[in-house]
Amino acid sequence: MKALIILLVAGAAAGCTVGPDYKRPMVTVPDTYRGATALEPAAADAMSIGDQAWWDVFQDDQLRELIATALQQNLDLRIAATRILQAQAQLGITRADQFPTVDAGASASRMRVPKVTAPFQLDPFQINDFQLTASVAWEIDFWGKFRRATEAARANLLASAWGRRAVATSLVSQVASAYFELRAFDRQLDVATRTLASRRESLRLTQ
Repeated sequence: MKALIILLVAGAAAGCTVGPDYKRPMVTVPDTYRGATALEPAAADAMSIGDQAWWDVFQDDQLRELIATALQQNLDLRIAATRILQAQAQLGITRADQFPTVDAGASASRMRVPKVTAPFQLDPFQINDFQLTASVAWEIDFWGKFRRATEAARANLLASAWGRRAVATSLVSQVASAYFELRAFDRQLDVATRTLASRRESLRLTQ
């Protein structure tokens, strides 16, 4: 009997515990690509181009202005920023479930009774009524439901933030690619124009 009670208590205690915390899985990444030669170690102060800001990478004032305008007026980026605000609000709402809820209210009323003469005389009087109400409710997070929900909401917030960063990176890449492509077309047009002028001059000399 005692063993059965111990087993029941242990099972109830195990059922009340929260699941294990999330841990990022270990991934083994090779140092070099398959078949590629090993690169020499870079200097300690060397910075990858992926870690630099786009305004430092692209030394072009016109391109910087175009990228700044795109980041300011792009609708997809605005939607991504709005999703971050939405995720922040949802995190606050979800996290608030872990704390007690306090409700309070107040009301006041006034009633005036006129003079009554029949069946008996009653002088007019006034009734003032004031009420204050308060209630406290707290659902103890015995099963870890609210804590896990808060962790999920925080993960959604981080995902929204990284989603906005991905949208901004893609937008900068598209604007820069289109700009360089347009510059290449301008250069080709300039070369074609000068070539046409040279051919016309050669034709004139031949004639």
